[in-house]
Amino acid sequence: MENHTTEAVTSNPTALAQIGALLIHYGLALAGAVVLLVGGWILSGFLSRWAYKGLSRIHGIDETLARFFESVLHYGLLILVFVMVLGQFGVQTASIVAALGAAGLAIGLALQGTLQNIAAGIMLLVLRPFRVGEYIETSSVKGLVREIGLFATELRNADGLYLLAPNSTLWNTPIINHSREKDRRQEMSVAIGNDADGNMVKRLILDIISSDKRVRSDPPPRVFADDLSADKITLKIEYWASTGEWTETRHAIIDGLKAGLAAKGIALK
Repeated sequence: MENHTTEAVTSNPTALAQIGALLIHYGLALAGAVVLLVGGWILSGFLSRWAYKGLSRIHGIDETLARFFESVLHYGLLILVFVMVLGQFGVQTASIVAALGAAGLAIGLALQGTLQNIAAGIMLLVLRPFRVGEYIETSSVKGLVREIGLFATELRNADGLYLLAPNSTLWNTPIINHSREKDRRQEMSVAIGNDADGNMVKRLILDIISSDKRVRSDPPPRVFADDLSADKITLKIEYWASTGEWTETRHAIIDGLKAGLAAKGIALK
């Protein structure tokens, strides 16, 4: 029986031609697929590294963001190469692309909150409302920024506690950055009795403030009456100091005012 089948095939030149054509077709398709896979892998690696280096040179682009775009480009190109390889074997790629799109939509809906954090993380890394090492404050968290990730931001509060804030909560709320500006204004109030010489007390306070070298002379310190009652006058003090020395300057000024006013016999109310 096998001999008869072999003889039938070998005696039919059309069947041999079809088999040869199929072998050539799929052989070329396989060779093309191998070339596409190797070339696509090399090209995706080269383009992703090139994109990373280019983004790293742009001022304001964070390392995390550059790595993220590198990975997105690399794997996006690999998926495109995989679809092209399937097309080499006659597979209808339109249905595959539609399936990938549907899967991506389903994953996006399932991970909506996570994707919001990623989008917020990208915006935070691009616009830079705060950087690592800066002290920020929002309606829900405040602390020193330790790391800005794609999903969340790590902070350390004033008590030394670890905080992890989702990026979406930081992006959708006003942020006060205590470290961004070089100088910062300080305000405080001093209440004295009505029997005290207001002008003399103002000059004394200005002398005490100005004697501290950390206090900026431009703009100059100010002392003015802010409130008046039956038994006291409230003097408001304003001065500017370096942001990095703002807290220490405040403590020193308070100690200096207490000692200086007491030395002149001026009682505080």
